[in-house]
Amino acid sequence: MKPPFEKMVAEHGAAVLRVCRAVLGIPDADDAWSETFLSALGAYPELPQDANVEAWLVTIAHRKAIDQTRMRSRQPIPVEELPERASRTGSAKEGAAGGEAHDDSSDSLALWHSVGLLPEKQRLAVAYHYLGGLPFAEVAELLGGSVEAARRASSDGVRALRLVYLPESVSGTATHEPKGILR
Repeated sequence: MKPPFEKMVAEHGAAVLRVCRAVLGIPDADDAWSETFLSALGAYPELPQDANVEAWLVTIAHRKAIDQTRMRSRQPIPVEELPERASRTGSAKEGAAGGEAHDDSSDSLALWHSVGLLPEKQRLAVAYHYLGGLPFAEVAELLGGSVEAARRASSDGVRALRLVYLPESVSGTATHEPKGILR
């Protein structure tokens, strides 16, 4: 008959703690030790009578220490200065460190909103050709149509964007708010 689990903890707890401290260091060893015995408690009923209990516990402790090490490697590292953030709108200025607001960010958001309102083929043609840099032949392949149709969809999309979103330098008056659904 196997000894009670409590006796096993008392008998082998120090060896398990030494393994955890050797692998992880003192700060994280207690957590790994606790996780070792919680895991062992669940598996103890299936442990064969003739098993080497200390080797079994040390193996579990070693694996829990590896888990702790992996978890620690996924934690963020504190730094003095934050790196640049990715832009949500495609504007290089928006991703600047600290996330300062730029006076053209509302313009960029309005433009992206207008692009989002374009019909699907126009939006995709504009995105693939002007933002992705693909030639019209590849755009046509992606959209499933002819080169002429891709060129026309892109042209219509850009024309619709110009009607809705005109910079001051082109029209003399800024109209940054979408005028309605684009066609």
